[in-house]
Amino acid sequence: MSDIPEPPAVAGERWLTPGVRGIGAASLLADIGHEVPTSLLPSLLTSTIGAPAAALGIIEGVSDGLAGAARFAGGALADDPQRRRATAVGGYASTAVLGSLVGVATSVWQVGALRACAWTARGLRVPARNALLADVVPAAAYGRAYGFERAMDNLGAVGGPLLALALVASFSVRTAILLSIVPGLLAVVAILYAIRHTARPRPRDRVALRIRVRPVLRGDLGSLMVGIGLFELGNIAATLLILRATDLLAPAHGYDGAVQIGLLLYAAYNLAATVASVPAGRLVDRHGAVLVLAGGVACFLVAYVGFAFTGASIGVLAACFLAAGVAIGCVETAEHAAVARLAPESLRGSAFGLLAAVQSFANLGASAVAGILWTVVSPAAGLLFAATLMAAALVCLAWNARERAPA
Repeated sequence: MSDIPEPPAVAGERWLTPGVRGIGAASLLADIGHEVPTSLLPSLLTSTIGAPAAALGIIEGVSDGLAGAARFAGGALADDPQRRRATAVGGYASTAVLGSLVGVATSVWQVGALRACAWTARGLRVPARNALLADVVPAAAYGRAYGFERAMDNLGAVGGPLLALALVASFSVRTAILLSIVPGLLAVVAILYAIRHTARPRPRDRVALRIRVRPVLRGDLGSLMVGIGLFELGNIAATLLILRATDLLAPAHGYDGAVQIGLLLYAAYNLAATVASVPAGRLVDRHGAVLVLAGGVACFLVAYVGFAFTGASIGVLAACFLAAGVAIGCVETAEHAAVARLAPESLRGSAFGLLAAVQSFANLGASAVAGILWTVVSPAAGLLFAATLMAAALVCLAWNARERAPA
């Protein structure tokens, strides 16, 4: 299984450049910054403002939808090398400021407006950041570079909630959310550092602002996106996995104990994704993205079947969470490296925008369908729905690899 021919990675070649380190640091710090208000949002809305739980669901649903649309639109901005720099800096800065201002909101509509605007800015910056990363590393090292960025992002998902707990222990919920601006602004410094170590784009005519889909899907990337789309349609939210663990463990450990164990298992999931990302990137550079992508999908298939049929065994649940963590580390790294390698350079922003939009909207649909099956039929039915789509994605990726294999 391999991608279009690329020069093999040279042993010892320099890939962890200042630009790669800067983008990785920006992902780490930004994720820490926005995980703090995310972790504390339920408490702010229900306990401090006195809003019903339904308000949280509406705010998060609207914000996620806007973020998905913004990622798609952000691809057009990222096609132009100059615009992608400005979009990345502006996106990181706006997310930090707007997200922290949630701490001074006094009504539900203010929280909703600030959260939606912050998530829109976050969505806009994603294609720009991913395209910028391809500018600062040789093509033969795309796998390692995107693996490093994903590892830093996943590490931020671990550190953010821990920082939120530490801040709440010393300050109020509002103050803790306001202080989230500090890592957010440090992320802006990091992305500026990365841009400073990026070669200036060649002078050329300004690229027209157009969302280009059909040109992106021509050739190898279009066929690969079918397999990616099937995977994302089965990639259910990790919160459902936490719910599964909590429901299974509650009879033996009590509800509070089950919740704590579930959160620890989720932390293990994020740590597994962090640890797996760079090795997955090395495999991408040596053997191609399709092989690593298929391996990650296979791990998800095993994990979902395990979640569907396991009982109240912490050991089995831990194995399933770790398998899913390794899987997401492999898949996200391979997806980004494949887009960087297969998309035409002039359309790289649009390609990353399309990938991000597919991820956002397909994941939303996956979680909605799985949640309905979970409620109406059984949790196992929702999980087996996701496993079936993983199997379909695996077949599609195997066919894709066969089409590319030399005769």
